[in-house]
Amino acid sequence: MLTLSVLDQSPISSGATAYEAIDDTIRLAQATEKMGYYRYWLAEHHGTDGLAGCAPEILIPRVASATSKMRVGSGGVMLSHYSPLKVAENFSLLSTMYPGRIDLGLGRAPGGDRVTSLGMAYGSSVGVEYYPTKVVDLKAFLTGGTPANEALAHCQITPNAPEAPEIWLLGSSDSSARLAAMVGLPFSFAHFINPYGAQEILRIYSESFKPSEILRQPLANICIGAVCAQTEEDAVHLSKSRMLWRLQLEKGQLGPYPSPEEAEAYPYTDQERRIAEKAQRGAVIGTPAIVKAGIESIAEECGVEEVMVVTICHDFESRVRSYRLVAEAFGLNDDGKERS
Repeated sequence: MLTLSVLDQSPISSGATAYEAIDDTIRLAQATEKMGYYRYWLAEHHGTDGLAGCAPEILIPRVASATSKMRVGSGGVMLSHYSPLKVAENFSLLSTMYPGRIDLGLGRAPGGDRVTSLGMAYGSSVGVEYYPTKVVDLKAFLTGGTPANEALAHCQITPNAPEAPEIWLLGSSDSSARLAAMVGLPFSFAHFINPYGAQEILRIYSESFKPSEILRQPLANICIGAVCAQTEEDAVHLSKSRMLWRLQLEKGQLGPYPSPEEAEAYPYTDQERRIAEKAQRGAVIGTPAIVKAGIESIAEECGVEEVMVVTICHDFESRVRSYRLVAEAFGLNDDGKERS
């Protein structure tokens, strides 16, 4: 029995604005909550005209206040850029404001290009190599454990939320899986970024897992890219936007999300088409029956019981419809779980 959740990257479609993208985020959260999705995670990206969500800690309270029961969190906070103490305080405050509903997903990727990453680290000599230490410190601040940096042992976060946020480690590689296992955290695998080797990476996480004060057994989910429509022809048409966008990302062109018509008119070289088609193969695209079967197959192969779905379409109505068709195909209950 699968639980379905949502990852939202707050995409900006060509011809639209960042304001409209954020408005779409709020409306999509409200719509998917009614459909029965369990979590709603907000991504962090920098230096791009195609994604509006640069600060999940700001978007989370907006989404949580516009919904009533679904869990809301970060997918994720790029901890390499930040102070673990400040992130812990931010999310402890969010958990105080919305008790029992806040998730803290942590990522190591820069969320932008090299120059933007340097700008994010302005004035700090602490590099990405300290990421594991930051994860341990952050976990300690939120759970009362011992930080890796002994000088911070007496730091106290305020407010002290009655229920700590649910901490997840995000990643698309075996190194992230090993870190999550080592510190005893749930692991969310970005299948939509790296669909190759997912089964092996999640096996490594499960077999390497060490119980912690917050998690006794390994717990993982996966995030799958999907586009669903009533007909396979319509789904393929909508997904052409994704195909071109992924190519543009590979080329460092971080512009708005193109329309299917723009994608169809693009003059692919043979090499570009191969790159775009390879990226496209990682997504599940088709009718409700095809998408349901694809999601179930990947989840079974990876041994997970929760799938986060990331769907981007150029127009908002098609995006909402895609999530609705998936929810209906699984027959979601109010708790986000598939009806047995």
